[in-house]
Amino acid sequence: MAVIALCSTNGGPGVSTTALGLAMSWPRPVLLVEADPRGLSALLTGWFQGARSYETGLVELALSSLATADALREVVRPIDGTHVSYVAGPRSHAQAPVLRGLWRPLAGALAELEATGTDVIVDAGPLGCPASPEPLLASADLTLLTVRSSLPALAGARPWADVVVRDQPWRRPGVLVIGEGRPYSAREVGLALALPVVAPVAWDPDGAAVYYAGATPPRRFETSAYVRSLRAAASAIGSVVAQHRVVSMGVGS
Repeated sequence: MAVIALCSTNGGPGVSTTALGLAMSWPRPVLLVEADPRGLSALLTGWFQGARSYETGLVELALSSLATADALREVVRPIDGTHVSYVAGPRSHAQAPVLRGLWRPLAGALAELEATGTDVIVDAGPLGCPASPEPLLASADLTLLTVRSSLPALAGARPWADVVVRDQPWRRPGVLVIGEGRPYSAREVGLALALPVVAPVAWDPDGAAVYYAGATPPRRFETSAYVRSLRAAASAIGSVVAQHRVVSMGVGS
């Protein structure tokens, strides 16, 4: 496996929550990159509840005189007690312009991490933002548009999905459906967006609050439908990437 990028459209579900939930459910060591250019680290303010101060992150990586792959090691921080590490995003939207020149070399550096046994999940935030990490979305092994199954969410996602289908800016696009059956099924969402649905993630505001607000886990959290759906999504993502790689090897042989 390698690099998985998550993004959303305006009014979309919490990409940061889903990205962290997937990272915590990941079967291997994983690096979570906060590449949302709007600022305000969801990890530091949410998961850590402000108890961990900002040390270093993407801005320092962008300003480093070292090669990106070397500088990346200097800005990675662990989430203690887990197999997850992270790179903190900018602290303010005003820092976004500094990141414009970082995305392309960072894409190459992240792809190289697979050799170390580390996968990458990129929280790219909403599409269309200034300094959006488009090179990360374009080069990822799988780029997932996260979308709720409601009519307003699908209406907001459809124009972006049309661009993906028409212009093919991403190597391998897909959809994560947050809250399948509210009211549309995953199949209906896939048909509406003309993109393959990789997996659904259960709707559980109390469970999601563990990741976006550092809330106390509700009873039986680890065996809840929400966490089970995140684990299933992680497994489905791995299967999709592996299948595409087998096909690519067959084409190239």
